[in-house]
Amino acid sequence: MSTIVKHLPADKRREVTIAAVIELAAEQNPTDITTAAIATRMGLTQGALFRHFPNKTAILQAVMTWVSTRLMAKLDKAAQGATSPLAALEAMFMAHVEFVAMHPGVPRLLFGELQRAEKTASKSIVQALIKRYSERLSRLIEAGKARKELDDHLDTEAAATLFIGTIQGLVMQSLLSGDVGHIRHNAARVFAIYHRGIRSTQ
Repeated sequence: MSTIVKHLPADKRREVTIAAVIELAAEQNPTDITTAAIATRMGLTQGALFRHFPNKTAILQAVMTWVSTRLMAKLDKAAQGATSPLAALEAMFMAHVEFVAMHPGVPRLLFGELQRAEKTASKSIVQALIKRYSERLSRLIEAGKARKELDDHLDTEAAATLFIGTIQGLVMQSLLSGDVGHIRHNAARVFAIYHRGIRSTQ
């Protein structure tokens, strides 16, 4: 792998670094990941790694930016193909679940950053991601209420919070079971319960 990585363009090598961190996070506590471990996973020396990132903090910031960009793009794509606001919510739910199943290290990294007491650039990126995510959900929920798909009296902010919290709950259960891929098994059933709670009964 080292020969391949050494000959990659700078932007591609940064992507490989990000992928290595996400892989390592799926296997161990993200806070225990060292630059030496990242370099070893890539088949490089730490010196070669530091040509692209000055330190571990910069690497984590790049990882969080990648996660934020990719996840929101996946959610947007899922919503755009839906025929109604409620269908868009379901598509986003399933897209998020699939993203986690494909990148099991991501939730560990996100939870790790949010648990930090200090304010960091990486934590700010995660917080901004959640804010954008909530805003998009709120717009969809409001659109669903306008189309009479969702309950007129539905608390939009609470419904958006519950949507994200429901996925986080699924993630935590999967992590506890030791198989993040198991999240796919429960996703549809869990969304069906969320659906029943927000839909219009008229």
